[in-house]
Amino acid sequence: MIDYIDEYDQVVEVGIGRRTDLARALADRGVSVTATDVYDRDVPDGVAFVRDDVVDPDPSVYAGADAVYARNLPPELHRPALRVARAGDADFLFTTLGGDQPAVPVERVTIEAGTLYVARGPLG
Repeated sequence: MIDYIDEYDQVVEVGIGRRTDLARALADRGVSVTATDVYDRDVPDGVAFVRDDVVDPDPSVYAGADAVYARNLPPELHRPALRVARAGDADFLFTTLGGDQPAVPVERVTIEAGTLYVARGPLG
């Protein structure tokens, strides 16, 4: 997944949880990373953190981002996350949990960890 996201200058990770490895790796590659979650989370040095809920977002968190991404994003959050990405004119990339299918129009990209979904077109 990192090889598809490190091409962006500024990204926002939705729902970082306790999985900080990707945000850390992106920051180490010079990408400006802001991580969000509905709970306060510790993030690595070089990664900014903002407590935010993608269902009721603060648009300023996503303003200026080139891409919004999420890992293991449940289907009920696909549309809200795409909405914040589109509002900021950013790309939206995500993976899902297990066999969950995307709830928005996507292009599928095979990656080492499974499938990366790249949102395409309008909300649908």
